[in-house]
Order: sequence, then C-alpha cells, then structure tokens
Amino acid sequence: MAAGSGGDPVAGSDAISVGELAEALGARLVGDPDERVDRPATLATAGPGALAFLSNPAYRPQLKETRATAVLLAESALDDCPCAALVVDDPYLAWCMALERFAREPDLDPGIHDRAHVDPEARVDPGAEIGPMAVVEAGARIGAGVRVGPGCVVGRDARLERDVRLTANVTLGPGVQLGERTIVHPGAVIGADGFGLAMDQGHWRKVPQLGTVRIGADCEIGANTTIDRGAIDDTVLGDDVRLDNQVQVAHNVVIGDHTAIAGCVGIAGSTRIGRYCMIAGASGIGGHLEICDHVVITAMSTVLDSISEPGQYGSGIPARPLRAWQRTLVRLGQLERLFRSRRRAPR
Repeated sequence: MAAGSGGDPVAGSDAISVGELAEALGARLVGDPDERVDRPATLATAGPGALAFLSNPAYRPQLKETRATAVLLAESALDDCPCAALVVDDPYLAWCMALERFAREPDLDPGIHDRAHVDPEARVDPGAEIGPMAVVEAGARIGAGVRVGPGCVVGRDARLERDVRLTANVTLGPGVQLGERTIVHPGAVIGADGFGLAMDQGHWRKVPQLGTVRIGADCEIGANTTIDRGAIDDTVLGDDVRLDNQVQVAHNVVIGDHTAIAGCVGIAGSTRIGRYCMIAGASGIGGHLEICDHVVITAMSTVLDSISEPGQYGSGIPARPLRAWQRTLVRLGQLERLFRSRRRAPR
C-alpha cells in the first residue's frame, strides 16, 4: 500500500512518539507527547497512527476533518487542528525531514552478483554492491557503499565515489565521475556523445567528443535524463544539483551548486548556469549563454540571451479558454497591419 493511504503502516517503518518526533524536528508540540505515529498520510486520507501536514492553504478545510494522530503545521493554522499539532516555521521542510524517518531503503548487499560482469582491470571496493546484469568496464573505480543496480553499465575509467546509488538500467560513459551520495534514477544516460556536427560537401561529419562528465556530491539525476559528455572540456555539475526526469544537458554545459531543474528542460551546449538557480519544466535554454546565480525561470520559458541579474524570468504563455485564445491569435495577426497603418497616419 502506498505511503499516505491512511491504511496499514509503511513496510519496515517504526512507530515513534509524537514527543520524540517534535524534538527531532525542533517543533513546538501542542498535544499528548505519548501518542505514536507509524506512517505518513495526507490530511484527507489519514487515520489513527498517521502523521499528516498542512503547507498549502488550499488544503486547510481538510484540517478540521482529518483523522490523523498528529499534524505538522504553521502557527496560523493551529486553531483548526483537532489532534496533536507539531508547530513549525516551515511545514513542508519539516514534512520532508519527517518522511526521512519513515523511508526504508533495502540494506546494501556487498559483493558482485553471479550474473554481473566486472572487468578484471576494474577496482570495486568490497563494500560495494554490483547487481545482476550490471557491467563494470576496465579501469572503472567503484567506492565503498556504492550500489550499482540491475542492468547498469559503468563505462571504462568511470569513477563512483562513496555511497553513490545507480538504481537500474543507468548508463555511464567513459570517464564519468560521480561524487559521494549522488543518486541516478532508472534509464539515465550520462556521458553519451554530445551533438557535434560539421557540414562537409553536403554531408554531416561527426565532431569527435573527447571530454567526459563530472558530477559533484549529493546530486540527483532523474529517470531518462541525459547528460552529454564534453567535446573537449568536460560537462560539469556542481554539488547538490538536482535534475528531474527527462532533462537534456548538452555538451560542455556547466551547472552551479544547489541548482534545481524540473522535467523536460533542454539546455544547449556550452551554456553556464549559476548557483541556486531554479528552472521550471519544459523550458528551453539556448547555447553559449551565461545565467548568473539566484535566477528563477518559470515553466515553458525560452531563454535566448544571457541573464546577468538575479531574479525571476519567464516567457511561457498560460493556457486560456479556447475561444479567448483564438481571439488573441487573431489580434496578434493584425498587429503588423495596425503598426504599418499607424506609421502611415499623418501626425
């Protein structure tokens, strides 16, 4: 049963008293500290023994009716809480920290599976786990606590630092480096050739891609995301960079520490993105641009010029009722005619 269903406890989770949880989260407890919770749930689906939270004010009407044993919330919502309340400044952050107590990863099973292939010239720490059908090529180095899941390919001379996790069917190209505790989700491809082509007498000639990809510590790479190797220099992601599913990072892109990029974003080659940036889904970023630190780009935006000032930027057009959008398109088509007529008008 999925977490948050309000039914049976999450498999492998342990109950914790509300008092202990409040202390761990730095929350102010209003209620019985001896009450116990053993699973997370939403306000609407929670039952006895469940911990819920309220962050978005749109869900406040559900708070009065919740059957949760305890709720994480802000001081402003306390009067509507019918159960034990854990009062915090940032309920969503506290919820994230609480979920870490319920999450249970399978224990590492060090060793090389019988159906894995590890080249004799690879170096695998005895404390690493190499799963079934995984391939580790010559010269690769696998650190302690690393989990290489089923069907993964670790290319020649790749380097995985401590506690890296490749979930399943991940492909790492030659020389790729992953920093400590980095997580790569299924289907991701890191270190494939960048898209380099030169026209030669009417035919495309492939430009050899000689760099690799270097990713820092505590990063997360989403499912089916692709990060191309550099043409000469490397493609580089700093520490604590978070990429969602189906993100395309082209060759020689550099992404600064603590930047988060949502699904279906495409970043063209040799663009540099600063630290603490947030790029929302389906945005496209042109090549050879510079984006400074602390930039927010809203969903479906197209970035064709460098950004040198921190702040929020956007160009996506929100959906409108079809008839209203059709009228807007008609008026857009009339702009050129109106502009020309105005220029011809006597002053």
